[in-house]
Amino acid sequence: MGLVQSLKTMSFEEKILAMELLWDDLCREGDTLPSPEWHISVLEEREALLEKGEEAYMDWEEPKEKIRNTVSIKPRRRP
Repeated sequence: MGLVQSLKTMSFEEKILAMELLWDDLCREGDTLPSPEWHISVLEEREALLEKGEEAYMDWEEPKEKIRNTVSIKPRRRP
């Protein structure tokens, strides 16, 4: 049975667990993956905007709260 077929037979809870296991595994290897070249230019551009005073740092809690207020995750209904 292939991976895609296995996913079709998994419960919602099993799929969430599989995602968490995959994410944990990817995070362990994250330091070994090179950043794409475009990351450097984006970071340099943002740093320049900070130095000019055109951008400012934001506490991470503020955007997280905005996201929580605008997005709601609802479990799918099973047929």
